[in-house]
Amino acid sequence: MVAKTLKGLEEVLAEELRSMGALNVQPGLRMVSFEGDLAMMYRANLCSHTALSILRPIYKFMASNPDSLYEMVKEYDWGSILSVGKTFSIDTTVHSDVFTHSRFVTYRVKDAIVDWFKDRFGEEKRPGVRLSDADVMINVHIDGDRVTLSLNSSGESLHKRGWRVASTDAPINEVLAAGILLKTGWKGDCPLVDPMCGSGTFLIEAALIASGIKPGSFRKGWAFENWRDYDAELFESVLAEGEGPREVPFKIYGADISPKAVSVAERNILAAGVDEYINLRVKPLQQWDEAPAGGIPGVMVTNPPYGERLNPEDIENLYRQIGTKMKRVFLGYHNWVISSNEDCLMHIGLTPSVKEELQNGGIDCQLREYISFEGTKSEFRKNGGSIKDERRDERPAKGRIARKSDAEWRKDAREKGMGGRRAKNNDGPRRGPEKRTALSEKYRPKTGGFARAEERRRKFKEETARESESEAEMMLQRRRNVHALKFLGDTPKTPQIPAGEGPFMRTRRRWKRPDGENKAE
Repeated sequence: MVAKTLKGLEEVLAEELRSMGALNVQPGLRMVSFEGDLAMMYRANLCSHTALSILRPIYKFMASNPDSLYEMVKEYDWGSILSVGKTFSIDTTVHSDVFTHSRFVTYRVKDAIVDWFKDRFGEEKRPGVRLSDADVMINVHIDGDRVTLSLNSSGESLHKRGWRVASTDAPINEVLAAGILLKTGWKGDCPLVDPMCGSGTFLIEAALIASGIKPGSFRKGWAFENWRDYDAELFESVLAEGEGPREVPFKIYGADISPKAVSVAERNILAAGVDEYINLRVKPLQQWDEAPAGGIPGVMVTNPPYGERLNPEDIENLYRQIGTKMKRVFLGYHNWVISSNEDCLMHIGLTPSVKEELQNGGIDCQLREYISFEGTKSEFRKNGGSIKDERRDERPAKGRIARKSDAEWRKDAREKGMGGRRAKNNDGPRRGPEKRTALSEKYRPKTGGFARAEERRRKFKEETARESESEAEMMLQRRRNVHALKFLGDTPKTPQIPAGEGPFMRTRRRWKRPDGENKAE
């Protein structure tokens, strides 16, 4: 089977599937392949926090053009999964130089399936085609000339849990929120805070993770229920697995400046039935003067506006406040922020211990972790604190040259007296004029026409430079005030410039317009 997911969550999903008992788990690009029985397929749909859909491949072949694609699809026994009274839909993903248009591929596959039924049951006997809510959902994946047809066992995307009854503008995807929480390592063993909770996605997904509630238990239906091999008893037994909701020793704290957003979050929390785990209130970020739970260190995770779809009046100041609260309120916390606005992230004013590339609603984002603590880093570790992926920043990545960060470039520049700008002539990624000159001198011909022409150019530059210096000196001498130079040595504090002959500023001459009005020149 194949579990599809979002960019950056492949490893998290793979670990989830292993914990469920999946075999031969192999992470890929936005997907994880795995093996298991029918119960494993039901379990992956019900229990996975980070999967978007679970696909079961049914047919693989090679196709070099649209005609061969049509013929190969038509060879499959479609009567084994479809019937005349059923409906089907097709979702297509193409990465190929041969098949460049996914919609055309969808039409050819649809024609082949419909023609298979027409050839056997008559012109009017065929299954219906629907864009949504179809009985059987077929996934077509083409990579080069390799074609894989799969059945989508999930139906509607798994990020649509079923608990969301209301929404604010630009809510974070449920699968992404759960993936971020799992990346933090939080399992309910310490306080969790989202000071800008919006519609409450982080809060609810955290409650599901900590309490052990299956994220798929809210859904009303699944695509695999329409399959011929659907086993209702087996599905019910998988649904009943586990000991029920667990007790969560620490509360989950959420707040937002908007009463409307808090009202929306409250409705969603009640719909999910996790209100006993969550403490929710209307509270601006500025009013966070102390951490909850008696100051016990925990995890802070938030999804502030990026300035893309939501744009507060002073977004830079918002990020600056986030950094201030990390340093003064959430001391000892592991603070996680996801944003696409790198300029605003710089205003947090802390060095992140982790940077990971993710996507939120098709927007490229960064997930950053900031660890705030009092005292030195060694004291923090001595007291049991840990900084995630510390060693990764200390050693160069395998197989490539370690690149300096912007902060390191600025530090080097300050030490070399370069005013904070990036040092371009150091041994860094950029090659400056000095480096290029050294290389060109090393490999430049020393004899021949090129060398003679180069010598003429060199002499011409030297002569031009001398003439320019001489002319500049003459101009400077003409502009010098001889009286001022005399007084520089006698009065070092405030040199006096004697008045010259005539007025300090020349009088503007006036001319008379034809209409008789005086006008300054």
